[in-house]
Amino acid sequence: MHYVYILKSQKDNSLYIGSTENVKNRLKEHNRGESTYSKTKKPFSLVWFCIFPNKQKALAFEKYLKHGSGHAFTKKHLI
Repeated sequence: MHYVYILKSQKDNSLYIGSTENVKNRLKEHNRGESTYSKTKKPFSLVWFCIFPNKQKALAFEKYLKHGSGHAFTKKHLI
């Protein structure tokens, strides 16, 4: 199983979208500052996640959420 997740920065309310095989561990990594992009925005809380049957589908949905109409979809339907 693979997950697409959305984190919300408690520092500035920005969102971070990613994918992983283990949401719990990935959240811990973000909050420890182990992700280059998000280390200045920690701490994070998990606001949404979805399970996909394989990595390819998860990556395709993650890419959609990060571009174009995916931003509006996220704000209207997911958070």
